[in-house]
Amino acid sequence: MKRIPPNEAEATAGTSRRTDLGRRLAARREALGLSRAELGRRCGADGNYIAYLEEHAASPSIGTLVRVADELGVTVDDLTGASAERVRGRSTARREAALVPLGEAECRDLLGTHGVGRIAVFTAEGPTVVPVNYMMAGTDIAFRTSAASVVGRSAGTEAGFEIDNIDDVTASGWSVLAVGALEGVTDPDVLRHLNTTARSSPWAGGDRDRWMRLTPVRVTGRRVAHDW
Repeated sequence: MKRIPPNEAEATAGTSRRTDLGRRLAARREALGLSRAELGRRCGADGNYIAYLEEHAASPSIGTLVRVADELGVTVDDLTGASAERVRGRSTARREAALVPLGEAECRDLLGTHGVGRIAVFTAEGPTVVPVNYMMAGTDIAFRTSAASVVGRSAGTEAGFEIDNIDDVTASGWSVLAVGALEGVTDPDVLRHLNTTARSSPWAGGDRDRWMRLTPVRVTGRRVAHDW
């Protein structure tokens, strides 16, 4: 892997040309709490090279991208942005495809693998579905919203929560649906725990400090399976 000497990195700092790759790399690294030096050591490089990738229009080899993406827990397409605007679900269905029900235990495991899902509530105008950043709080699904939002005003009602994953390469995927009572979190100890363990702030920004939780009474899921 190419190493960028400290003096060279410093000399080019004034002509930084951060690319989408650099922005994505930096955002993911910072989200994981890694320094440039730490990430470099894991990839067999050094902090100066990571800094160069983040701040300049670099053209790393595919081997470098694979190692960096692997250490960051993402794919190369995720890291480079190749999949950001891709419309999923347009690949041709495979022969002998079938929907296979998922067991409740597997569904609950899958709920713990994501960070963004869709909450569905009923309103006077009809059903409303809103994407939210979420986390698992034991067996409950917790997320933050605005107290004035449609979802924030839906405490005490039944709601649905859905996540899914789609793989266009294999024309496969799965979805999980949780249904249960939606309520606002008011217990100070629970609120303190949620605020200290939340992995991110709501992407939507703004005043979204009202914690809500859905307690599932029914969790179901399906997976697209193929007879290879």
